Amino acid sequence: MITKTGLHAVRAMVALARLAPGEYAGAAEIAYHISAPANYLGKLLRALAAEGLLESQKGLGGGFRLAKPARKISLFAVVAPFESISRWAGCILGHPDCSEELPCALHGQWKSIRSAYLRLLETTSVADLLRKGEAIALEGSES
Repeated sequence: MITKTGLHAVRAMVALARLAPGEYAGAAEIAYHISAPANYLGKLLRALAAEGLLESQKGLGGGFRLAKPARKISLFAVVAPFESISRWAGCILGHPDCSEELPCALHGQWKSIRSAYLRLLETTSVADLLRKGEAIALEGSES
C-alpha cells in the first residue's frame, strides 16, 4: 500500500535512526545501503527535512540525521509528504455522496480497512521498526 517513494523514505529514516547521537550520514551513503538512487533519495531527504523530521548540515561531516527521537516519528509523518493519504478519506468507488447514510457497496469494508491502515501508520514509530528488527544499517553504526 505504501509507494516505492514512501518505502525509500521509511527505510532511510530507519537507517538514520541507527546513527550515533550527533552523527550525520550523506544521501549517497544512505542510498547505497537502502538500494535507492542517490539523487532521488537526496530529494526525499530534503523534503523530510522541510517537514521537520530531519536536520541537515552541509560540508565535511555533514549530511542528515533525525531531528527528534525515533520514537516520536510516526510512519504517517514519514510517508504523508509523499503519499496521497488524503485520497483514502473518500469513497473507494469514487462516489461523491458516499457516507454512513448513503453507503456504496464497499463502504463498510473500505472504512474498516482504511481505519486500520491509518491507525497502523499513526501508531507505529521509526523506533518500533528498529525494535522489531528492521535490518537497515549504515557503515559504522550499530546493527
